[in-house]
Amino acid sequence: MKQSEHQLLRKQFYNKLDSFWADLYGEEYALYDIKQVKEEEVSRIRLVTERVGAIFFKVASLLREVPNETLLEMGFPEETLSFIRKKTIHPETVISRLDLIPYGNSYKCIEINADTPTFIKELFHVNGKICEEFGLNNPNDGMEQLLHRAIHISITQSSTVENPYIVFTAHEDNIEDRETVLYIMEGMNATFIPLHKLQIQRGIGLFDEEGRRIDILYRQTFPIENLIIDEDEAGNPIGLWMLELIEEGKLSVLNPPSAFLLQNKAVQAIIWGLHEEKHDFFTEEEHVWIHDYFLPTYLEEEYFLQNRIPFVKKPVFGREGDTVEIYDNEGKLLLKEAQSSYTEYIPIYQQFIEHPTAIFNSEKGIQNGKLLIGSFLLNGKPGAIGYRIGGTITNNLSYYLPVGYAKEEE
Repeated sequence: MKQSEHQLLRKQFYNKLDSFWADLYGEEYALYDIKQVKEEEVSRIRLVTERVGAIFFKVASLLREVPNETLLEMGFPEETLSFIRKKTIHPETVISRLDLIPYGNSYKCIEINADTPTFIKELFHVNGKICEEFGLNNPNDGMEQLLHRAIHISITQSSTVENPYIVFTAHEDNIEDRETVLYIMEGMNATFIPLHKLQIQRGIGLFDEEGRRIDILYRQTFPIENLIIDEDEAGNPIGLWMLELIEEGKLSVLNPPSAFLLQNKAVQAIIWGLHEEKHDFFTEEEHVWIHDYFLPTYLEEEYFLQNRIPFVKKPVFGREGDTVEIYDNEGKLLLKEAQSSYTEYIPIYQQFIEHPTAIFNSEKGIQNGKLLIGSFLLNGKPGAIGYRIGGTITNNLSYYLPVGYAKEEE
């Protein structure tokens, strides 16, 4: 296929999809290409996802009980300590995404995006459309219904009043955030209100423009670490006021407070530390899962320097590869992400492993890139899966590569 023909087919296909961002930041994002996988591989990914999710969910209960000093050492802002101890619904997070790297005959989890995961509409909705286009079966078939059911269940659990006023919010001027939120609220008895139009009265409640009090706020794309520094034009700490409302039970939020507890990458250092101690907090089977699916992770780099092991340095709160650095086995900097927006947060140090490479077709032609698996959890159960492909550090310029079941050989 000529490149001009590929570009035309891509444009025609994605133009048929309503409210989707096939291009981001003026660059190609969603590829007109598909990675074929076998059903057994998808089953393995979902099994790993469920087991890793169970480990994260279990450790959350422990972290709610540790002293404040421990949470501060993990890098949690002091303003959030009461907030993250609050347990509001049964699952620790409604929608979360694991980032997995194929490793040997298995997979390693490099992090969980528990609080504000993106990549939702791509995997739960768009992936099925492009599978149809390429004549392949969709590994995520049926997941869209499970997604909306999970949201409905979480809203029901969060409700403290009859007929609650439910609002979904996002930055109105960010197409990815806005359209993701509009997608996940489909079929819900809810209203979309942009973030800048929400009004807060300290100690009383959160309100819409007409003064109607909001009972449940779904903030899928607005991180808590951004919320706590949010101020209005008069300099009032409206983000902290919102945390107070949540802690006082005057506002319910989704994802819940426990999602922010798990968003901190230092949680993986806690998990690995308990595993190294062979602590009986985890069962023998869970220790096997940690050994198989997690990577050595610490709050200091000494382990890697002493053992001459390459490692990654990344902030406990950080997104899209921002402020990530990769070091070789002598501790020399190999690669650094250009964006460094999260330097105020303490780092964690994690063993570096290579991403597998794959060839893909883009508007720029045939390229070679590094693969990263995104695998969702819905109330702790496996959801949709998909791929990002790009550089060694997956960032906001990495491509979305759809996935389909491989055709059986005749």
